[in-house]
Amino acid sequence: MAARPDANCHFAADAIEQQSELRDAAIAGDADARQQYNELLQEHARQLAQCRRQTWPPQQAIWLRLYPCDLQTGAVDAILDDIVARGYNQVYVEAFYDGQVLLPVEDNPTPWPSALRAPGTESVDLLAQAIAKGRERGLRVYAWMFSLNFGYSYTQDAERQPALALNGRGQNTLDFIPNASQVFVDPYHLLARQDYARLVQAVLQRQPDGVLFDYIRYPRGIGGDSVADTVSDLWIYSDASRAALLARAENAKSRLLIERYLERGYLTADDLNAADKLGSGPARWQGRPSGSSALQRDLWRLSVAHAAQGVIDFLNAAAQPVRQRGLPAGAVFFPDGNQIVGAQGFDSRLQPWAKFPSTLEWHAMSYGVCGKTDCISDLVQRVVDRAPSGTRIIPALAGDWGRSYDNRPPLEAQMNDLHRRFPQIQAVSHFSYEWQTPELARERKFCPTP
Repeated sequence: MAARPDANCHFAADAIEQQSELRDAAIAGDADARQQYNELLQEHARQLAQCRRQTWPPQQAIWLRLYPCDLQTGAVDAILDDIVARGYNQVYVEAFYDGQVLLPVEDNPTPWPSALRAPGTESVDLLAQAIAKGRERGLRVYAWMFSLNFGYSYTQDAERQPALALNGRGQNTLDFIPNASQVFVDPYHLLARQDYARLVQAVLQRQPDGVLFDYIRYPRGIGGDSVADTVSDLWIYSDASRAALLARAENAKSRLLIERYLERGYLTADDLNAADKLGSGPARWQGRPSGSSALQRDLWRLSVAHAAQGVIDFLNAAAQPVRQRGLPAGAVFFPDGNQIVGAQGFDSRLQPWAKFPSTLEWHAMSYGVCGKTDCISDLVQRVVDRAPSGTRIIPALAGDWGRSYDNRPPLEAQMNDLHRRFPQIQAVSHFSYEWQTPELARERKFCPTP
């Protein structure tokens, strides 16, 4: 019997080697090796479950992107075996990213292309395989999905161009940040919501153990554009978002003022005179304090709140079918993505996570970079301080075991500090499998197509 897992639930080298040899022999057609390998899968699953019951945190997850190269015989088995050997009992498999979906070409009801497009792979359901194989090893497998970032491929359909988010300078997010992997949509646009709902249903048909929604936000600008401090910086200028904002006006006077404010970013005396001709009462809209005389400030706050509410509404709609199935749904966010900057500015991501439903899992990407653990745990503290009582907070840490990574301490140090400061937290995730296996990651990205 091989040595049992260590204090971090990592399996011993001899246990990993034994399993690898049996797996290779099973793939080569050795029936006895296949039986021994299957028995060993069950034994490792039992050992991992026992270790995680006795070791903090009880739930430890890792983020995983699969590639066409992983279609090679035994590749997914080897990856999942390695994940178990690293002490993880949950895995978040990316199902929608960079404008492509991990669905078979022959069973893809979405407007996005399948990630697996090579001839002969049209019927291969890699997501379903990963979920089933993960369960064989005692892993809980979540589907991890980009959300408002629909990817460049979405822009190639003229019918869907109106669904792209626009700012007050007439830019979509691809114009704003030329990065083909990041194209954000207007969360108020009905077609965008319908397309995403169809995708969520297709993913749910693969029966994951939960679903995580990432990119529940707007893009982050570069330099001065990283702060939104004028209304034209906000992604509320597509027809759908604009119409929804104007619908918040409670009288004609308010509607005119909102229109003029959107056009120019401020109001003039002529605007006020024109509005007064439409009624003598005060301008009123949803959420405006009665008796307020700070008109331009109130319009700015309305615009920001409208942008943020679109994100929240999109998340709620996306998560609804997941929760209807009794599965956990989670929101992935940056703890500093909702910060106020200066007198009236906001982080351009405008990620209103403090108003996300507390019935969701809160996956806080605590990726602080300071060479120490302090700035990482401080991000978690920010979430703990603002989360409603009972919210399930699951910090996501970045890095690798046994070595520093991008000016972050090894995961051991991050985990120890997290446990010391937040013993109440019962689940943690690590980003990502690729970062922990850089050489394998290169092989998995670049290989002869199966």
